[in-house]
Amino acid sequence: MERYLLLEDGTIFKGEGFGAPSTTSGEVVFTTGMTGYQEAVTDQSYSNQILVFTNPLIGNYGVNFDDYESIEPTCKGVICHEVARVSSSWRQQSTFADFLEQMDIPGITGIDTRALTKKLRSRGTMKGSIVDAKTDLDHAFDQLNAMVINHNLVQQVSTSKAYPNPGDKRNVVVVDYGLKHSILRELAKRGCNTIVLPYTATAEDIFKLHPDGVLLSNGPGDPKSLTHAIEMIREVEQQLPLFGICLGHQLFALANGADTYKMKFGHRGFNHPVKEVATGRICFTSQNHGFAVYPDSIDSKRLNVTYREINDDTVEGLRHKDYPAFSVQFHPDAAPGPHDADDLFDDFMHMIDVRKDEKNA
Repeated sequence: MERYLLLEDGTIFKGEGFGAPSTTSGEVVFTTGMTGYQEAVTDQSYSNQILVFTNPLIGNYGVNFDDYESIEPTCKGVICHEVARVSSSWRQQSTFADFLEQMDIPGITGIDTRALTKKLRSRGTMKGSIVDAKTDLDHAFDQLNAMVINHNLVQQVSTSKAYPNPGDKRNVVVVDYGLKHSILRELAKRGCNTIVLPYTATAEDIFKLHPDGVLLSNGPGDPKSLTHAIEMIREVEQQLPLFGICLGHQLFALANGADTYKMKFGHRGFNHPVKEVATGRICFTSQNHGFAVYPDSIDSKRLNVTYREINDDTVEGLRHKDYPAFSVQFHPDAAPGPHDADDLFDDFMHMIDVRKDEKNA
């Protein structure tokens, strides 16, 4: 099944189709992770994007139900150099190609992903389409050039109704902006009684539940499109311990006077080194974001920068000077990926316990 990848700059890559037999368009981005293709595809932060895997072979250990990061992924397409013809793992329940077909996600293989990645690094992320060989390419390019990338995506991936993830210790509210299930797993490991709320949750909605702390989840798109969330955070951080991850980090920054920008090609993968400013400790982290916080916009009277990316000095962590609130741009839940920073969940638990002790004193 011959297919083409079209890029908005006029480039055409010829390859072979797999997965769903449909055509697709979206923002073409790349990830440097050597494993974790299932977790990447089901990560809602890839909503509306066509995902390029830089690792040359994808699909060698299949897919299983335990590693879903969401039940209904909204990734638009998959690009890889080679998809495994045979996959094997004691946990496997499906092949990667069959999984993509079931999820209605088209893929293309057999193209030079190294050349494609170099182009994305030099030009930045671009619009792209995956089409079959019978497509009128002139018409397909016209449609691609007319397409507008939507960065207001959270409403498409957030839960529409609140739901629990029961535990018997601390009460935590998670605001779902495109939640990865790995965040709930980390909270469950620590016995948290968690309630997940839609992205529209107000401070009043949260306070009614009498939580011990609030976690702002990851998610896709431009944080500036979520103005109601920014107002909610300003109220909540004054009353409750708060922890933001990825998009939650950007929203926390905006709520405290900082600004954000769209990156040239973003950080996506499971091998990004960050440095803890206070200690000099280096952590390798899982990341998936196309927006970041402007360093010069951070009000040093309100926020401390806690982590920076070693490769490009991106702001990777913030902590409030007056309130028990902090955030990180990377994923301490890391599914998959290095678990160097999963102690941040323990820091959040400690912050909650201190606040509870102060209230009970």
